[in-house]
Amino acid sequence: MTSYGPATTADTLTPGPALVRGRGPLSEAVVQALRTGLPPSGTAACILKADPWGEDVQLALYLLYELHYRGFEGVDDDREWDPDLLRLRQALETRMLHALRSDLREAPRTVDEAFGPLLVEPVDLTGSLSRRLETEGELWQLREYAALRSLYHLKEADPHVWVIPRLTGRAKAGMVAVEYDEFGAGRAARIHARLFADLMSDLGLDTTYGHYLDHAPAPLLATVNLMSLFGLHRALRGALVGHFACVEVTSSPGSRRLAKAMRRCGAGPAAEHFYAEHVEADAVHEQVVRREVIGGLLEDEPGLEPDVAFGCMATVLLEDRLAAHIREAWDEDRSALRTALPPR
Repeated sequence: MTSYGPATTADTLTPGPALVRGRGPLSEAVVQALRTGLPPSGTAACILKADPWGEDVQLALYLLYELHYRGFEGVDDDREWDPDLLRLRQALETRMLHALRSDLREAPRTVDEAFGPLLVEPVDLTGSLSRRLETEGELWQLREYAALRSLYHLKEADPHVWVIPRLTGRAKAGMVAVEYDEFGAGRAARIHARLFADLMSDLGLDTTYGHYLDHAPAPLLATVNLMSLFGLHRALRGALVGHFACVEVTSSPGSRRLAKAMRRCGAGPAAEHFYAEHVEADAVHEQVVRREVIGGLLEDEPGLEPDVAFGCMATVLLEDRLAAHIREAWDEDRSALRTALPPR
């Protein structure tokens, strides 16, 4: 394989996170391949039998996707485009996409049907995780929630950048405008990923990128993998727009409740500020994404409407599963993480 060498001097490079242990034959094969530089072995038969939503598949996908973000400590950057790893990733993606489409066989296929229920906050918030945290959440639960969400929020908006070169006109201009805000509007201290790191500091959590990967269960990994899956495939550009729009539409009410939860539990000013910032910002982003990004995309490519709806409904499905996983654990007074956090 051709090596293109480092883009910067060694003393300026920031190492990626450390590799974690596998959770089954597929993820273990990926870990060993990344550690040794050899192709992954013994995966073909395992893929056919693996649960697409299980720990093994979701961790394997997460590890392979992370090569396109910051990679891993001790892993050659050239492995990002290793053909053997890409073939394995494609096979795992095929399983995940098939499972998604099967689970959403009866889901809406128009933008109005998919987004309509999301535009009105439900009267009954019994199943809402943010409502639970707002009204009765404890500090240890807020810490768990932040640790889980850190796998996305420490790279917030990064997966969605991939759609920009695949858009034109109004859709591209609207997407860039929203992403500009996500990345701090030109101010490094205002980048949303940085604000989330500040939140983690208030909660006494480790802010190292990827630090809580080994703690994260499959339902959380699936929500992050979904963004990478949509982002890395031009054919799924409509689904990525649907995902991004779903996040923006649902963010503001949930962020308002989480800001109150942080304040009620005395989590700290930065912890409260992260969510307070999203209440206002995402209310504006929602309008831009719906009118300009979705509207512009479907004006240019009307045939992508079912894909936009699919992206939205896939997001709702996986977020609901994650919330159910967390609620079940907390109802039983146990950690929602694979390994509980050490005391603050």
